[in-house]
Order: sequence, then C-alpha cells, then structure tokens
Amino acid sequence: MNAELQKRAAAAKALDFVRPGMRLGLGTGSTARHFVELLGERVRNGLDVIGVPTSEATRDDAQQWGIPLATLDELPELDVTVDGADEIAPDLTLIKGGGGALLREKIVAAASARMIVIADESKCVPVLGRFPLPVEIAPFGAGATLRAVRTAIDGLQTAGPLDFRKRRDGHAFVTDGGHWIVDAALGRIEDPAALARALAGVPGVMEHGLFIGLAAMVIVGGPDGVRTIERR
Repeated sequence: MNAELQKRAAAAKALDFVRPGMRLGLGTGSTARHFVELLGERVRNGLDVIGVPTSEATRDDAQQWGIPLATLDELPELDVTVDGADEIAPDLTLIKGGGGALLREKIVAAASARMIVIADESKCVPVLGRFPLPVEIAPFGAGATLRAVRTAIDGLQTAGPLDFRKRRDGHAFVTDGGHWIVDAALGRIEDPAALARALAGVPGVMEHGLFIGLAAMVIVGGPDGVRTIERR
C-alpha cells in the first residue's frame, strides 16, 4: 500500500473504537481527514456521535460529511480523540503540528479520556526530531521569543535553524488562534520531556508540538496491514 492507503487503513481501524453516543475529538491533517470522512459515512448510516473539531479545516470537513459538531465549551469532557502525528517514538511520545493546529489539538486531546493516533508506517521513528518541531508563539515580540526559544533549546542540545513558518505566498503562516509557528530543526531530540518543560517556560510560547503521555494507542497502517501499539 502507498502512504495514503496506509493512512486510510489506520483510520478505518480506528472506527472499531467508536461507540454510539460518544463525544469525539476530531484531529487535523491528512490522516485525520481520512477518519473524519469515514466517520461521516457511519453517521449517514445512523451512528449517533458528536464531534469537537481541532481546527477550522476539520470543522469544514466534518460539516461537509454531516457529522454533528459542538465546541469544547459545550462538551468539556470527551470520550476519544482520533488524530494523526508527524512523528511517533516507541514510547508513543509524539511530534505534532505540521498542519498548524497543535494548540487546539493538545487542548482537545487533554480533555479526552483516550487519544488514539492514526498514522502510516513512515511516522514511526526510533528517536524524535527528524521532523522539525513546531513551536506556536504570539506575534507580539516574536523576535525576542525566537531568541528565547533558541536559548532554551541550546541549554539542552544543539539547535539547527529556527524558521518562522511561511505560507506558499511568502506571508507568515497564521494559526486559527492568530499565532505564528516557529519550526525548529533539531535532527534528534535527546530528552523530549526536558525540552517540553524548557519551551513551556518561555514567555510568548503558546504551545509546542511535543505530545507526551497523551497517546493511549497508535494505529499504524503499513505495507503488510494494520498494527496497534498501546502505551504501557
């Protein structure tokens, strides 16, 4: 199977964990989009669920496919969130945020009793860091925040380039919350927990893309089929 088929196979398997009446967090990104589409088919066939989207893009997709929606203010406790990831370590620590929705994704995942991650085989890595780590920052004082982020990283390991994310037209990428994203090229993250603490302590950092202790299960679509990994 190519990567898209692997993603769709993982998304289809995640539907096995959806029950009638559930309150679902709906992730953002290409893999999560497969899940939302497949969930919509189930909803049209009578499945009674309600979703909380993690981005405006996911909201638009869910509405297109007929999934009833609510906000996290209306449903502050969710049963399951299904979302993708950019990298997955063996202990199920994640890098997320390639789609720019990391802040809302983390809020929704933390409000859920269980987070299920769906991915193709290429997202599973022995050590995090090959994928640039997204750091969401406030636009105000962005230059000062960028320097502080570099200092925080340099206190733990060598940092590569730290770049403000741009849209294809060259303008700044702006998140749904009105923030900017810095993509930190690290190559290898030696201590994700320590880095997460350091970044969280930087004024102006709204959130970072390290998801630690949130994923309960990962469903991986590979060339030989689908496998599941549960957090110990």
